Amino acid sequence: MRMLNQLIGTGRFAAIGLAAVALAGCSMGGMFGGGSTDASRYANASASQTEIAQVAPNALPAIATECPPIKVRPGGEALFSYGGGRVGNARDLHFQAVIEKQSRNCVVSNGLITVKMGIVGRLLLGPAGGESSINVPIRFAVERDGMAVFSEVYRIPVTITPPNQSEEFVKVVENVSIPYVGGEDITIWVGFDSKA
Repeated sequence: MRMLNQLIGTGRFAAIGLAAVALAGCSMGGMFGGGSTDASRYANASASQTEIAQVAPNALPAIATECPPIKVRPGGEALFSYGGGRVGNARDLHFQAVIEKQSRNCVVSNGLITVKMGIVGRLLLGPAGGESSINVPIRFAVERDGMAVFSEVYRIPVTITPPNQSEEFVKVVENVSIPYVGGEDITIWVGFDSKA
């Protein structure tokens, strides 16, 4: 976590050791595995100031004392790609991607929490994998009192150069502003979005 905090704070990329990943027999992971209700709720959208004001009318801005937590959405920890629709067959696995670290930092000013958030992940080729370049879909979302105030998918290009069988990838998202009037339940979510 400290390494990723340095990455976000200074913009310098540091190497992170390969995590041992033993995942087999799983279906393709997605950030919104819970169903279409969650998917539509977080579909690339940003709430307007009017919509946010309706949630907490007549409240004066307060100073946030904590940076909202960043969490990996259940079901969005990993992404798997199988050939020929043979989901779960380890021999047909083209690649798998995992999120290894996530972090954020915040600046508070004038009733806004401005967030800088990022992840470090790793892509690993499977037995059927021959790809040299893959775009990995990662969704960042901010939920404020049950409403998505920010949600965006980023397709991260990952290049694997033989003889390597895995490669690290990094994504940092900056300047996401969240209105804060005091007492809101705010969570930053991140995860793979296989439906993107």
